[in-house]
Amino acid sequence: MGGITLDRDGDVAIVRFDRPEKLNALTLAMYDELGAAFAEVRDNDAFAVAVLTGSGDRAFCVGADLTESIPALAEGRFDISRWDAAHQKHTSLFKPVIAAVNGLCLGGGFEIMLSTDIRIAADTAQFGLPESGVGVVPAGGTLTRLTRQIPYAWAMELMLQGDRVTAEQALRYGLLNEVVPAPDLLDAALHRAHRLATRSGTALRTIKEAVLRLGDLPQDQAFHSEALYGQKAFTSPDAREGLSAFAERREPDFPSRPRR
Repeated sequence: MGGITLDRDGDVAIVRFDRPEKLNALTLAMYDELGAAFAEVRDNDAFAVAVLTGSGDRAFCVGADLTESIPALAEGRFDISRWDAAHQKHTSLFKPVIAAVNGLCLGGGFEIMLSTDIRIAADTAQFGLPESGVGVVPAGGTLTRLTRQIPYAWAMELMLQGDRVTAEQALRYGLLNEVVPAPDLLDAALHRAHRLATRSGTALRTIKEAVLRLGDLPQDQAFHSEALYGQKAFTSPDAREGLSAFAERREPDFPSRPRR
């Protein structure tokens, strides 16, 4: 049947869509499992960063299973908000999440990618939001997120036309940070993840939380809140260690780092 798996590589959690024979299409159970995996990353102090990827080389995730999840939603058996944790709506996961997109990234898979912070794709990856072609809409965060992340015209083209785009096009649109040869994908993502894990966990969490929470505030209110976030970071144990390490010309040993 397949599901969601969570493995560990040092300080990094590797979360996988693990249903490769079905292009990692999401069953109802997998939505719940993905939300639980994100919660585990959030709550487990052993993890500094997460990498999200798909099993196999054909697909990252092609979205909701058309034979189970979509019919259940279309028949009104539950509200799409049940999937909020999987889509990281209203998230309190403030550790960095890196998407390693290893193939088809369509529909709900595309939407979940939009909830991540850094995105690396294989040069063979393809992206698309085909929902309009079957009479539904990308309501797993995309109607809100996409126009806030990339230019309006490109966002609307992706949502309205539903055409697939290549990894290079997605990079040009601003959806991705990097495109790498397919065999190098996971190594590239883990390299970034382990590099992030050397940074101050306090700083990483503060940056992500502030960016997610301040974006919709009026500017003056946002500046006030930004100062509070900044003061919290500047007075943290990590800041004391970081400044001492700088003065002593050594690598910092941040108290917020996971302890093995």
